[in-house]
Amino acid sequence: MKQKIALVLGATGGIGNAMTKTLIQRGWQVRALHRRAEQMMEQDRSGIVWRQGDAMQAQDVVAAAAGAAIIVHAVNPPAYRNWAQLVMPMIENSIAAARASGARIVLPGTVYNYGPDAFPDLSETSPQNPATRKGAIRVQLEDRLRHAAQSGVRTLVVRAGDFFGPHLANSWFSQGLVKPGRPVASVTYPGKRGIGHQWAYLPDVAETMMQLIEREQALAAFDTFHMNGHWDADGTQMVAAIGRAGCAMGQAGVKARKFPWWLLPLAAPFVPVFRELREVGYLWRQPLRLDNRRLLQLLGSEPHTALDDAVKATLIGLACLKP
Repeated sequence: MKQKIALVLGATGGIGNAMTKTLIQRGWQVRALHRRAEQMMEQDRSGIVWRQGDAMQAQDVVAAAAGAAIIVHAVNPPAYRNWAQLVMPMIENSIAAARASGARIVLPGTVYNYGPDAFPDLSETSPQNPATRKGAIRVQLEDRLRHAAQSGVRTLVVRAGDFFGPHLANSWFSQGLVKPGRPVASVTYPGKRGIGHQWAYLPDVAETMMQLIEREQALAAFDTFHMNGHWDADGTQMVAAIGRAGCAMGQAGVKARKFPWWLLPLAAPFVPVFRELREVGYLWRQPLRLDNRRLLQLLGSEPHTALDDAVKATLIGLACLKP
């Protein structure tokens, strides 16, 4: 492998933050692109090398990736918005940087790629015929990476369920189930009782990516792996884990409330994020489960933090519980 240098795009986001920590723990030099790099250098003492630049500017990404062995493409449009305008230009810049540096692109995948013909059990070879705008864009993104692999740009895609973790502000867990900065008195759950849902704890996702990166010789030029993460078989286990974490820290019992799906159509014209959430609402109305057998064949086991430990760490990170 080349020198252990990684460029992380989206280092201040959930999976980007988790990956920077895991890479640094493994002895990698981590670079991160930011439009206010000087300010980040003053605030951050983690060991990240902050580079001034913008993921929408190809020259900035190419310069930051010089000499890198991997580029973690963990940058996404904020609050689900402007995917059509931003997603493809950003991946084109990462491809240009990978082509110049010889780095492998590491991409956190989504389940948006799949449509009803692939439900409910999703393998790496399941057909990608999405029924949403976001899904179509993600398929286009991966098709572009697959095409780039034919001319030497390597990519690793790791697909997992709904992310949750200590430093993730933009997620169903932190924006739907609980309210960051407030004690957990109730949990607003988007799904129905009896409908399974798949979750992924960010440190486990980062560790899985890291173990795959460390097996570079076993990877194809374009390679995809699915994680099992935490499977909530009936839609009650995550709510119960949140309740146990609160009770263990001395809080009163936690009530479960239904997510107000009826409100989204009314508010969508005025609140763009509601329109975007409505589009992915189907993920809560039917069980979709990623099959991790291929990952197990290569790694032997999947990195897995116990649900109660993962939920407690997440709630402390979101300031819902005191350390």
